[in-house]
Amino acid sequence: MSPKTEPARIELRLRELAQLFNSMDPSPFVDRDLDRDAEEFILGWAREHPTGREFELVVHLETMPPADRAAGAEGAVRRYFASRAEMKRRELRELLRRGRLSLLVGVLFLSACYGLGVLIGYLGSGHLSIVAKESLSIGGWVAMWRPLQIYLYDWWPVREEQTMFRRLARMSVRLVPPAA
Repeated sequence: MSPKTEPARIELRLRELAQLFNSMDPSPFVDRDLDRDAEEFILGWAREHPTGREFELVVHLETMPPADRAAGAEGAVRRYFASRAEMKRRELRELLRRGRLSLLVGVLFLSACYGLGVLIGYLGSGHLSIVAKESLSIGGWVAMWRPLQIYLYDWWPVREEQTMFRRLARMSVRLVPPAA
Protein backbone atom coordinates (compact mmCIF):
# COMPACT_ATOMS: atom_id res chain seq x y z
CA MET A 1 0.00 0.00 0.00
CA SER A 2 1.17 3.48 -0.74
CA PRO A 3 1.14 6.00 2.12
CA LYS A 4 -1.87 7.78 0.57
CA THR A 5 -4.01 4.62 0.45
CA GLU A 6 -2.83 3.26 3.78
CA PRO A 7 -5.41 4.05 6.47
CA ALA A 8 -4.60 6.80 8.94
CA ARG A 9 -3.98 5.05 12.24
CA ILE A 10 -5.54 6.22 15.50
CA GLU A 11 -4.03 4.37 18.45
CA LEU A 12 -5.64 4.01 21.84
CA ARG A 13 -4.32 2.25 24.95
CA LEU A 14 -6.84 0.82 27.41
CA ARG A 15 -6.87 -1.61 30.30
CA GLU A 16 -9.98 -3.30 28.93
CA LEU A 17 -12.35 -2.90 26.00
CA ALA A 18 -15.18 -1.74 28.28
CA GLN A 19 -13.32 1.57 28.79
CA LEU A 20 -14.05 2.45 25.18
CA PHE A 21 -17.80 2.49 25.86
CA ASN A 22 -20.04 4.50 28.17
CA SER A 23 -20.49 2.38 31.29
CA MET A 24 -23.74 4.22 32.17
CA ASP A 25 -25.41 3.25 28.88
CA PRO A 26 -27.86 0.40 29.57
CA SER A 27 -27.94 -0.69 25.90
CA PRO A 28 -26.52 -4.04 24.84
CA PHE A 29 -22.76 -3.94 24.19
CA VAL A 30 -23.01 -3.57 20.40
CA ASP A 31 -25.40 -0.59 20.72
CA ARG A 32 -23.59 1.33 23.46
CA ASP A 33 -22.38 4.86 23.05
CA LEU A 34 -18.68 5.49 23.15
CA ASP A 35 -17.23 6.98 26.30
CA ARG A 36 -17.12 10.78 25.93
CA ASP A 37 -13.35 10.94 26.55
CA ALA A 38 -12.69 8.12 24.07
CA GLU A 39 -14.83 9.86 21.44
CA GLU A 40 -13.03 13.17 21.95
CA PHE A 41 -9.65 11.43 21.74
CA ILE A 42 -10.61 9.65 18.50
CA LEU A 43 -12.06 12.85 16.99
CA GLY A 44 -9.00 14.85 17.98
CA TRP A 45 -6.66 12.42 16.26
CA ALA A 46 -8.96 12.07 13.24
CA ARG A 47 -8.87 15.83 12.70
CA GLU A 48 -5.06 15.69 12.61
CA HIS A 49 -5.02 13.29 9.64
CA PRO A 50 -5.43 14.32 5.98
CA THR A 51 -9.00 14.37 4.68
CA GLY A 52 -8.48 11.93 1.82
CA ARG A 53 -7.56 8.88 3.91
CA GLU A 54 -9.66 6.29 5.66
CA PHE A 55 -9.10 5.51 9.34
CA GLU A 56 -8.02 2.51 11.35
CA LEU A 57 -8.56 2.44 15.11
CA VAL A 58 -5.93 0.32 16.84
CA VAL A 59 -6.86 -0.44 20.45
CA HIS A 60 -4.01 -1.77 22.58
CA LEU A 61 -5.50 -3.72 25.49
CA GLU A 62 -3.98 -4.96 28.74
CA THR A 63 -6.78 -7.54 29.04
CA MET A 64 -8.42 -9.15 26.03
CA PRO A 65 -12.23 -9.33 26.14
CA PRO A 66 -14.28 -12.48 25.47
CA ALA A 67 -14.27 -13.45 21.80
CA ASP A 68 -17.87 -12.33 21.18
CA ARG A 69 -17.19 -8.85 22.53
CA ALA A 70 -13.95 -8.57 20.59
CA ALA A 71 -15.77 -9.58 17.40
CA GLY A 72 -18.52 -6.99 18.00
CA ALA A 73 -16.19 -4.07 18.79
CA GLU A 74 -15.79 -2.89 15.20
CA GLY A 75 -19.52 -3.03 14.53
CA ALA A 76 -20.27 -1.16 17.77
CA VAL A 77 -17.79 1.62 16.97
CA ARG A 78 -19.03 1.92 13.39
CA ARG A 79 -22.67 1.95 14.49
CA TYR A 80 -21.94 4.68 17.02
CA PHE A 81 -20.26 6.99 14.49
CA ALA A 82 -22.94 6.23 11.88
CA SER A 83 -25.61 7.33 14.36
CA ARG A 84 -23.62 10.51 15.10
CA ALA A 85 -23.40 11.21 11.34
CA GLU A 86 -27.17 10.74 11.08
CA MET A 87 -27.71 13.16 13.98
CA LYS A 88 -25.53 15.75 12.21
CA ARG A 89 -27.49 15.18 8.97
CA ARG A 90 -30.72 15.93 10.83
CA GLU A 91 -29.13 18.95 12.53
CA LEU A 92 -28.02 20.32 9.15
CA ARG A 93 -31.47 19.74 7.66
CA GLU A 94 -33.09 21.58 10.59
CA LEU A 95 -30.58 24.44 10.34
CA LEU A 96 -31.28 24.90 6.63
CA ARG A 97 -35.05 24.73 7.27
CA ARG A 98 -34.63 27.44 9.90
CA GLY A 99 -32.53 29.40 7.41
CA ARG A 100 -35.29 29.25 4.78
CA LEU A 101 -37.88 30.43 7.29
CA SER A 102 -35.56 33.20 8.53
CA LEU A 103 -34.90 34.25 4.96
CA LEU A 104 -38.61 34.46 4.21
CA VAL A 105 -39.28 36.52 7.35
CA GLY A 106 -36.23 38.72 6.67
CA VAL A 107 -37.19 39.44 3.06
CA LEU A 108 -40.78 40.23 4.03
CA PHE A 109 -39.63 42.54 6.82
CA LEU A 110 -37.03 44.21 4.59
CA SER A 111 -39.72 44.76 1.92
CA ALA A 112 -42.11 46.22 4.49
CA CYS A 113 -39.39 48.53 5.81
CA TYR A 114 -38.49 49.63 2.30
CA GLY A 115 -42.15 50.25 1.42
CA LEU A 116 -42.72 52.19 4.62
CA GLY A 117 -39.56 54.21 3.92
CA VAL A 118 -40.84 55.13 0.45
CA LEU A 119 -44.18 56.15 1.99
CA ILE A 120 -42.38 58.33 4.55
CA GLY A 121 -40.36 59.87 1.70
CA TYR A 122 -43.58 60.91 -0.06
CA LEU A 123 -45.15 62.30 3.09
CA GLY A 124 -42.27 64.44 4.28
CA SER A 125 -38.90 65.72 3.21
CA GLY A 126 -37.43 67.04 6.47
CA HIS A 127 -34.58 65.73 8.54
CA LEU A 128 -36.94 63.63 10.66
CA SER A 129 -38.32 61.80 7.62
CA ILE A 130 -34.76 61.15 6.36
CA VAL A 131 -33.80 59.70 9.77
CA ALA A 132 -36.95 57.56 9.86
CA LYS A 133 -36.38 56.31 6.29
CA GLU A 134 -32.72 55.43 6.98
CA SER A 135 -33.66 53.76 10.30
CA LEU A 136 -36.20 51.57 8.52
CA SER A 137 -33.62 50.65 5.90
CA ILE A 138 -31.07 49.70 8.55
CA GLY A 139 -33.70 47.76 10.52
CA GLY A 140 -34.71 45.85 7.40
CA TRP A 141 -31.12 44.83 6.65
CA VAL A 142 -30.53 43.85 10.28
CA ALA A 143 -33.46 41.45 9.90
CA MET A 144 -31.48 39.74 7.14
CA TRP A 145 -28.53 39.08 9.49
CA ARG A 146 -29.68 35.66 10.75
CA PRO A 147 -30.46 34.06 7.36
CA LEU A 148 -27.18 35.38 5.97
CA GLN A 149 -25.29 33.98 8.95
CA ILE A 150 -26.91 30.57 8.48
CA TYR A 151 -26.25 30.39 4.75
CA LEU A 152 -22.77 31.91 4.82
CA TYR A 153 -21.26 30.54 8.03
CA ASP A 154 -23.33 28.19 10.20
CA TRP A 155 -23.99 25.28 7.85
CA TRP A 156 -20.48 24.27 6.83
CA PRO A 157 -19.09 23.35 10.31
CA VAL A 158 -22.08 21.02 10.78
CA ARG A 159 -21.43 19.54 7.34
CA GLU A 160 -17.73 19.01 8.18
CA GLU A 161 -18.68 17.18 11.39
CA GLN A 162 -21.14 15.01 9.47
CA THR A 163 -18.43 14.14 6.94
CA MET A 164 -15.96 13.31 9.72
CA PHE A 165 -18.48 11.04 11.46
CA ARG A 166 -19.20 9.28 8.15
CA ARG A 167 -15.48 8.63 7.68
CA LEU A 168 -15.21 7.32 11.25
CA ALA A 169 -18.24 5.08 10.65
CA ARG A 170 -16.22 3.30 7.92
CA MET A 171 -13.04 2.82 9.94
CA SER A 172 -11.71 -0.57 10.79
CA VAL A 173 -11.09 -1.45 14.43
CA ARG A 174 -8.24 -3.70 15.43
CA LEU A 175 -7.74 -4.99 18.96
CA VAL A 176 -4.13 -5.65 19.94
CA PRO A 177 -3.56 -8.07 22.83
CA PRO A 178 -0.98 -7.35 25.51
CA ALA A 179 2.63 -8.09 24.65
CA ALA A 180 3.74 -11.51 25.89
